[in-house]
Amino acid sequence: MAKLSPLASVSETRAVLEAHGLTTKYSLGQNFLVNDAILQKIVALAEVGPDDAVLEVGPGIGTLTIALLQHAARVVSVERDPDLPAVLAETCAPWADRFALVEKDALHLAADDLAALGGFRPGKLVANLPYAVAATVVLDYFERFTSLESATVMVQKEVADRMSAVPGTKSYGAYTVKLRLYAEPAGRFGVGPGNFFPPPRVESAVVRLNRRTLHGEDGTPLDAATLKAAATMADAAFANRRKTLSNSCKTYFAGRGAEGARVAAVLPQLFEQAEVDPKLRGEALALEDFIRMGQALSDMQRRVS
Repeated sequence: MAKLSPLASVSETRAVLEAHGLTTKYSLGQNFLVNDAILQKIVALAEVGPDDAVLEVGPGIGTLTIALLQHAARVVSVERDPDLPAVLAETCAPWADRFALVEKDALHLAADDLAALGGFRPGKLVANLPYAVAATVVLDYFERFTSLESATVMVQKEVADRMSAVPGTKSYGAYTVKLRLYAEPAGRFGVGPGNFFPPPRVESAVVRLNRRTLHGEDGTPLDAATLKAAATMADAAFANRRKTLSNSCKTYFAGRGAEGARVAAVLPQLFEQAEVDPKLRGEALALEDFIRMGQALSDMQRRVS
């Protein structure tokens, strides 16, 4: 099988960096993928095709970018390192008509940044994400970029565990619940440190997440207020993981000013309306429980506003 990216080797990666007088930056979490077989597995898991508009975060020198450009209709990459645009202009030059770069911190990417690129609307996020921001980026992008139908991302193994966790496991927490309000896991494979230059000190995994639309009992999609309230209840339930739902939520809301105090005062009614046992711990609750608590919280907030 032909290589997807000529940069997917230690020697080629070194050569590109040296040609531009660069070294890897530990502060930015730069670990460049150097195994073409992993690139092929990423592209296959993401099911990148000729009609896809792909968003990439942290392209580095363009190793994965080149692989994506050989399959997708268009790729837009987001890179914060000011030294790398010149590298990407060179490595991605053969696909310049279908490639664009946004020079920005991925955490601050706005819809206007993408709209300025000919109305670009990403359908897929495919990226070897900077590990320090990976979890935040994935959840944030599913929340804000409604055109995004899937995310296939390389993350630290522990983050992949949280993304894929089920109730009752140690990796299941507030983040899992909040992500599951927007997306569900649809595939995964592990990636060892030896597939990177320089090798990271952690195990990695590529996980695919597909967007989901949740519906209420009446069959209509959950509104933004309910999703936000369900996320708040997840944060409250896991604020003190070892405590019961009642005690953890009481502590969480009591520390959030006058509005939080009002919620804390009506928690018994909230749990009753949601049909959730307040003596349970957050890790024992399914997504549906958090949705019902979110609906109850949203209803209460509407009544007092």
